[in-house]
Amino acid sequence: MNRNLLMVLFFFIGITAVQAQTADEILAKYFENTGGKEKWASVQGIKMTAKLNMQGMELPLSMIELKDGRQLSLATFQGMQFYQEVFDGTTLWGTNQMTMKAEKSDAETTENFKVNLAADFPSPFLDYQKKGFKVELLGKETVEGSETFKIKLTKKPIKVDGKETENVEFYYFDTSDFVPILVEEEIKSGPAKGIVSQSKMSDYQEVKGLMFPFSMTAGAKGQPGGQNITFTSIELDPKVEASTFAFPTGN
Repeated sequence: MNRNLLMVLFFFIGITAVQAQTADEILAKYFENTGGKEKWASVQGIKMTAKLNMQGMELPLSMIELKDGRQLSLATFQGMQFYQEVFDGTTLWGTNQMTMKAEKSDAETTENFKVNLAADFPSPFLDYQKKGFKVELLGKETVEGSETFKIKLTKKPIKVDGKETENVEFYYFDTSDFVPILVEEEIKSGPAKGIVSQSKMSDYQEVKGLMFPFSMTAGAKGQPGGQNITFTSIELDPKVEASTFAFPTGN
């Protein structure tokens, strides 16, 4: 092999190795600064209570996520309850806002939900290699005045209209304290298909030795507005009845 070509190959191999190592170092710092991998791995469930600010209105919001994959989101408005992304281990369902009745998701949506559900709890970066995920450091970017490390997370593929589709998220970790302050993901299906969703996180606080963001803004990249969520309490390992996630009878 040509000596110059060989040197070029070694150069790029070296860069790849450094980038992979650097990404892992950033994640190691993230876990170290937010409570430690062992403590994160011991979490069995998370219950969050919040206030959702939507178009000037403040809605009570509660979310539950369990290690076995069960979860729900519940918002209350004018005495009415809206359930979204409720999963009982088998069925994915939510409240139809037009009929106000519980409605099951289609098979493809449910299967996509299952693909990465348990692996995402409590962090998709926890033992990501064992989950079959990949991480890649893309460099540094400035996000609203803060310098960040941009990390690409490739998870297990999902299906869109029956076709296997790449499942990628981009995390922006603050370079000073190594916590994520922004997550981006392209919406793959539905009316918002092609739009890049953004979740901005701030106001990290300690909950039983683990650090959680107590403020979040969710919206579309490049568009004004968004929904602001302020968390009022976060509870670890809550006791939750199985019936909490069950699809209502009579629907």
